Amino acid sequence: MRKSRWATVVAALCTTATLGLVVPHPAVAAPDPCSYVSPTHRPLLTYGDNGAAVQQAQCLSNVWGGEPPKLAVDGDFDSATLEKIQWIQICHGLPPSGVIEGRTWQVLEHPALDCYHPYPP
Repeated sequence: MRKSRWATVVAALCTTATLGLVVPHPAVAAPDPCSYVSPTHRPLLTYGDNGAAVQQAQCLSNVWGGEPPKLAVDGDFDSATLEKIQWIQICHGLPPSGVIEGRTWQVLEHPALDCYHPYPP
């Protein structure tokens, strides 16, 4: 009877270790690479604006891979930023106004995986 109890304890310990129930490892969150402004600060931005919110939008727009060029995260809403914002808006079915407002902020923060609209040359 002693051997069967010992075998039961060993089997339970092996199962616990196999399932990873002994000591859980804490998950480490990746730092947000675009943290120029608070996540709640999403002002309306237009061509010619500048500042930290423009830097945030530029940084978020650089998440897109592939064909679109990366923007300089300099805080100036210039013609390159305008063109890229319009392209992102088209990719998400938004009117290509070039104005960064609520819906555009949402797509910048949660971009589609792919865009089949060619980027302007």
